[in-house]
Amino acid sequence: MATNKKRKRHAATASPYIEVRRSGIHGTGVFAARDVPKGQRVVEYVGEKIGKVEAERRSLAQIRRARRSGGASVFVFELNSRHDIDGAVPWNTARFINHSCSPNCEVEIVRGRIWIVARRRIRAGEELTYDYGYDFDSFEEHPCRCGSRRCVGYIVRTALRRRLRKVLAERRHTDQLAA
Repeated sequence: MATNKKRKRHAATASPYIEVRRSGIHGTGVFAARDVPKGQRVVEYVGEKIGKVEAERRSLAQIRRARRSGGASVFVFELNSRHDIDGAVPWNTARFINHSCSPNCEVEIVRGRIWIVARRRIRAGEELTYDYGYDFDSFEEHPCRCGSRRCVGYIVRTALRRRLRKVLAERRHTDQLAA
């Protein structure tokens, strides 16, 4: 029984639309293996379903490890108000999808499942990205390397980017005055 359940999880992340390879944005990325139509569910984000307290504990532990090693990659994804998905499992290919300030994919949560869905038509060879939706509080810990014209230099959700631009401009102005 457990073996069949594990096989189903492995199969859930298989997708004819994706391939994993080196990314120009950050480390490893997910790319379109063929053209992806707008609205297509590309791949499911899977992993262990955990409570919020455990999710916070795992995230903080990974951040501490990353600071010591120079690594990164916290794969905990918010599922709902009570649970998250820890996607740090080998069969979760969606964990390699990078953030972009101009994403070509978005997240849809449907009946307890997290899907990565094409926001627009994506051409074969194009890297798949979505907005990680990070909060403003610790923006400096999350530099963005997406290269988009809209990039503010840090990973924060779209609704916070105007605020971040203002904070960064104020800092530049203060630094110029101090120099």
